[in-house]
Amino acid sequence: MTKTQLKYPIPLGVHSIPHTDLDLRPDSTIDEILESPGPVTSTKNIWFFWHSGYRNMPGYSQRTVRTWHRRLSKKGWTIRVLDRVPGSANNISQYLDTTSSEIFPRAFIQNILSGPFPLQHTSDLVRFPLILKYGGIYADVGLMCIGDVDTLWDRTINNPHSVYEILSYTSANEGMYNLLNYFLGGMPGNEFFRRCHELLLALWAEDGGKESTEGMHASGILSGVKLMGGAFTIEEEDGSVIPADEASRMLTDYIIQGQAASAVMGLVDVDGNWDGPAYVRKKFFAMEFMEGSQLINEMTNWDGQRAFDLMSLSLPGSGEVESVEQAEARRIVEGCLSRSFGFKLAHGLILKVFKVTLGSLWKKNPGSDAVPGTYADWLRYGMIYWAPDKVPESVVLPIIPPTKVGRLLEVSV
Repeated sequence: MTKTQLKYPIPLGVHSIPHTDLDLRPDSTIDEILESPGPVTSTKNIWFFWHSGYRNMPGYSQRTVRTWHRRLSKKGWTIRVLDRVPGSANNISQYLDTTSSEIFPRAFIQNILSGPFPLQHTSDLVRFPLILKYGGIYADVGLMCIGDVDTLWDRTINNPHSVYEILSYTSANEGMYNLLNYFLGGMPGNEFFRRCHELLLALWAEDGGKESTEGMHASGILSGVKLMGGAFTIEEEDGSVIPADEASRMLTDYIIQGQAASAVMGLVDVDGNWDGPAYVRKKFFAMEFMEGSQLINEMTNWDGQRAFDLMSLSLPGSGEVESVEQAEARRIVEGCLSRSFGFKLAHGLILKVFKVTLGSLWKKNPGSDAVPGTYADWLRYGMIYWAPDKVPESVVLPIIPPTKVGRLLEVSV
């Protein structure tokens, strides 16, 4: 990548980032840096995880990770893609004791995670420990960077005059506090993440040590926390339909890390000196997740094929009149680049609901996210060279009664 001339129109509400603040060296150079990030020397780390290593990530995911590096490395951030590849310099064992039952459950230690989503749950299990030991931000490799992460970090978590200690997104569901685990930020030793980690380990330890998250939604230590979803059904490949209540249980098991976090957020443990509702209302910098990280899905009504088709369109050529579909694609790109802090590509269980997503189709069609002259490439370009004028604000979390009063690991009936 070189310092090219501006080739796409810059939207209103967006400003150019000085090239001196960007690492615009070729992809091959960035890849070498990502594979040899060096020792941890500060809390300014962006943590990613890909089980088989950076070189084995799909091309569209590599482009996303490179963008994080290009945007943040000159601000003092180190982007780290950890893995479980034997002998890898980025193996998680180089950063955390993968033999310790105080850090990981038995299934992780023995590498015997099972169920339909073992790799996703492997990734879940490294998030809290990394932040607790080193600090920084954990992000899914599917989270595309748009906003000014460095400025937000320095205004919140890294600001000694700020009250904020947690950085994430929230859907602000009525009646329950939550966060989205695809973007988590905090300092080492954070008391909230410590409790979340302790609770998550306890869930994995039940029944003599679980090998998957199946059934964890029903654990007594999660009593009082509402199940996720509840408004959608799942159609299986054979045409059978999983009803909403069962789909809700499946979703909760799939995102059990988020359920554990909600439990800690709603917990009042007097003996343990913890008032979750008071803590999160004061110390959680909570970005609204739909506009902040799901805007393409919202603007296309979660129609993955529609999103893919629009992003694959070419911009009008010189003298050409913009079509209706091109105008829709333009509004999506302009909206994301000016209003969002990131965009989370959807994979995993959601594919059972919507069958295809923008992320799954980019994966199926290699290179389709970066075809020059398309709206997808315009979006990619803007994520490297531009940033929204506005840094996001935290939503005001409502006062919600505790979901549980008692000890963190106390089983409620």
